[in-house]
Amino acid sequence: MSEAVIRVRGLRTKLSGKEIHKDLDLEVRKGEILGIVGGSGTGKSVLMRTILGLIRPRAGTIEVLGRKVDPVDRETMLSLERRWGVLFQDGALFSSLTVGENVQVPMREHLKLPPVLADQLAMLKIRLAGLKPEDANKFPSELSGGMRKRAALARALALDPDIVFLDEPTAGLDPVGAAQFDALLKSLSRSLGFTVFLITHDLDTLYAVTDRIAVLADKKVLVTAPIAELERHPHPWIQEYFHGPRGRAAKASAIVPATS
Repeated sequence: MSEAVIRVRGLRTKLSGKEIHKDLDLEVRKGEILGIVGGSGTGKSVLMRTILGLIRPRAGTIEVLGRKVDPVDRETMLSLERRWGVLFQDGALFSSLTVGENVQVPMREHLKLPPVLADQLAMLKIRLAGLKPEDANKFPSELSGGMRKRAALARALALDPDIVFLDEPTAGLDPVGAAQFDALLKSLSRSLGFTVFLITHDLDTLYAVTDRIAVLADKKVLVTAPIAELERHPHPWIQEYFHGPRGRAAKASAIVPATS
């Protein structure tokens, strides 16, 4: 079994007086693509932001890459930020910057690079994300939804991260665009060796790319397992989610026919 690169123990979070998580435990293994699923209001994005140090928990501990996450400890947080990349919902690109400039934002924050080298590295990430060189000079408003997601992925990869966090990366994409993004993510994670923390409601994505899935329910991680095991779990939400019409269709599309 691979070592854990993220360990969450006894996590309790509360926002606007409402308890979101209570006694939540989670481990993310090195090199895996872990899907995070759960019903509306279960705190999937809150969990990601808490791990990233953007939300301070009421109780519990979080370790990432062997270091304790503490929003007050700026030196530790800067060190961790150099080793992870983040794709927030809708990409969260800076509208006033070109794609190339967006990709260079983490480089400027954490590295001291000559402008020419920064330009070259940004172009490399842009091409890795499946965009064309000429897209580097475009603004987010000039991009399609799929291109914006790829640009945001290029920015998440800017510092060659050990872990990539993605929050609903295929939301709003058509089925073809979503499938292409899934294939790209899986290929990059395997070739570059980074771990993926993936929040998604897209069943096609879950079947296509995840190694394991963590289900949030009842204010905690109810179970973490490969999708084949989850299908047998008796919890009502899990049964409805994976065995409903959309779940059955996603599973059917993930089955590759044997070649003669």
